[in-house]
Amino acid sequence: MNAPLPPEAAQAAAHGDAQAAAEHERRERQQAVVAALSAVLPAHALLWRREDTTPYECDGLTAYREQPLAVALPETEEQVAAVLRTCHRLRVPVVARGAGTGLSGGALPHRLGVTLSLAKFNRILKIDPYARTAVVQSGVRNLAISEAAAPYGLYYAPDPSSQIACTIGGNVAENSGGVHCLKYGLTVHNVLKVRGYTVEGEPIELGSDALDVPGLDLLALFIGSEGMLGVVTEVTVKLIPKPQLARCIMASFDDVRKAGEAVANVIAAGIIPAGLEMMDKPMTAAVEDFVHAGYDLDAEAILLCESDGTPEEVQEEIGRMVDVLVGSGATRVEVSRDEAQRLKFWSGRKNAFPASGRISPDYMCMDSTIPRKKLADILTAIAQMEQKYGLRCVNVFHAGDGNLHPLILFDANDPDQLRRCELFGAEILETSVALGGTVTGEHGVGVEKLNSMCVQFTPEELAQMRALKQAFDPLELLNPGKVVPTHNRCAEYGKMVVRKGLMAFADLPRF
Repeated sequence: MNAPLPPEAAQAAAHGDAQAAAEHERRERQQAVVAALSAVLPAHALLWRREDTTPYECDGLTAYREQPLAVALPETEEQVAAVLRTCHRLRVPVVARGAGTGLSGGALPHRLGVTLSLAKFNRILKIDPYARTAVVQSGVRNLAISEAAAPYGLYYAPDPSSQIACTIGGNVAENSGGVHCLKYGLTVHNVLKVRGYTVEGEPIELGSDALDVPGLDLLALFIGSEGMLGVVTEVTVKLIPKPQLARCIMASFDDVRKAGEAVANVIAAGIIPAGLEMMDKPMTAAVEDFVHAGYDLDAEAILLCESDGTPEEVQEEIGRMVDVLVGSGATRVEVSRDEAQRLKFWSGRKNAFPASGRISPDYMCMDSTIPRKKLADILTAIAQMEQKYGLRCVNVFHAGDGNLHPLILFDANDPDQLRRCELFGAEILETSVALGGTVTGEHGVGVEKLNSMCVQFTPEELAQMRALKQAFDPLELLNPGKVVPTHNRCAEYGKMVVRKGLMAFADLPRF
């Protein structure tokens, strides 16, 4: 007669049996989903073998990875609708995906779901120079819009650092900004209309070609909803005239507090620069070694301040900004001599993320927003967190609107470093909230900031968000388990925080 297994061995055996059962269920579900989608998609537009779906296992937040049951790559709107109808009938989750450049895990696949890639929706349908609009499919790259509009002297203003690769559909999902959003606004301020489909595969159109539309402003609700309310296939954006001239100031400061105060002083002087960015000393060193933009490596922080408009407007505004910066303690001020030098100044800021990738195996880019006057306070707090968690952090900010992008450097091959990185990021977000800010500015919540949403919002506020999701997606099949944490998750997070302090994302299941 066999002796009973020790408790640990019995528990391990039970766990192994449960894993095997779950994997068997997953394979059966995958077979059913692939068979159903094969009826509405050509063979080349459906991927399901592991070697084919691996490139879709994460977005720009590479710390978290998952394999979907299948990846659908529709080529027509009819196919998009058919995929959604099929998945809805089978009660299969759907995660829409653009270029995968997002940084909060918004496009992380669902283990029992389908990833719906809009990569083939990459046509610019119409440029109207008289109405100053462009109609584009959701898979069109951000920068491609400006390139197509350039012959008409127009461009699309929102310019995320990933604009060479990110898609307009992804920009709509995250309400992306960029270095020029201070003056020209975020995606929500530059989109007139979106077309797409509901979770049931029904067509939907929000907004209009006019400046306003009757009824509730559902367009603004949809933009920034992170793929939870519908799937976008077509976007109508505003175009604006290219300025006659643009010049950029690079200002150096020997103290980050002075740099932070200079940002507030520029805005207080009634100046709205075309761009107002800040980098700390470690970030400046990283990007200078990468692009050789001519940055001051002795400065504790540098500001990039841009003015655009007519030559007369630029000359007057540059003069005013120089006076404010010098009066705020700038140790060095350099104004771009020509367009080539202006682009060189910005090349460093635009390449901050890849430059960070050269000095660390991995990084986690945070995204919170604080009042401008608190910039020095958050930098001081982050420096203390570096010591606390034993990890380096380089910082770049959309300083004009207080949007922070601290990049925590770590090695994902070391589980302890990943855990410390998560805790570091959580403390940055919670400190931002304590300083009067928010947990996200433009990267979205995704999976990364679920715990932090429990900190910022009350149970009643989160309940309203969940009710809104239910109104569009009652079965919660679109991008489930993201953005809005469940009541159970927040309750469990609160209990664990009381017992142990800050918790990493991986410490909690996805309720």
